[in-house]
Amino acid sequence: MQTPQPIGIFDSGYGGLTVMKEIVKALPQYDYVYLGDNARAPYGTRSFETVYRYTLECVKWFFDQGCPLVILACNTASAKALRTIQQNDLSGLAPDRRVLGVIRPTTEVIGNYSASGKVGILATAGTVASGSYPIEIDKFFPGVEVYQEACPMWVPLIENDEHGKPGADYFVRQHLDRLLANDKGIDAILLGCTHYPLMQDKIKAFLPGNITVLSQGEIVATSLVDYLHRHPEMEARITRGGQRRFCTTDDAVDFERHASLFYGRALQAEHIDLGS
Repeated sequence: MQTPQPIGIFDSGYGGLTVMKEIVKALPQYDYVYLGDNARAPYGTRSFETVYRYTLECVKWFFDQGCPLVILACNTASAKALRTIQQNDLSGLAPDRRVLGVIRPTTEVIGNYSASGKVGILATAGTVASGSYPIEIDKFFPGVEVYQEACPMWVPLIENDEHGKPGADYFVRQHLDRLLANDKGIDAILLGCTHYPLMQDKIKAFLPGNITVLSQGEIVATSLVDYLHRHPEMEARITRGGQRRFCTTDDAVDFERHASLFYGRALQAEHIDLGS
């Protein structure tokens, strides 16, 4: 029997499940293992060094599970840790394996959704502070103006299942008004946190109809399909058992209760200790 070599999908908590849901929908044949580092979440307010250290520990865990490919389905980890892991760690750790993020696939296409050349980014404070989105968007769409807004209250609202209630309206309108005050020509807004798709309908309700709101799940899934097509040597290594394994560094029962909100269906989780 072939040893499983699943695609690893990582997030500091639950949000990456919105990305995993779209990846599994696009590529259902593969095996997957998801890890939420819930015991140390949130990552958004932590330093670059801390996020890098935590993310690297989790990447090593994925490699121990046999994953040849790991997706950092976390904007903060992608912004603060991915480049260092790719450039400094992989060659000594596992030169035949790959770690990808969610920022580059999004920045490769976002300019195509804006007629005005003015786009907005809604994200965590850590992602905004990293400057990753303006830097990466400039590589692909140098003429596009990028405006960012940190939304520190949105993740707690979502994780406490308060995002659909009237009390959340104030915090949604506050940040949308701040973002649009930068330039009334903004006509495309990216939800730069994988939690935010759960509030997409509410966000759209407070925006003019001409503004396109983009979430990352479908974009990242489409990019992964293309990546595996371009790298058949990697695609051939991933096992096709249709298995989905869900892990958390915190309480498994609590993870299951919250995770179904993000994944769209009930799931069974297991607790893991990193490094054990």
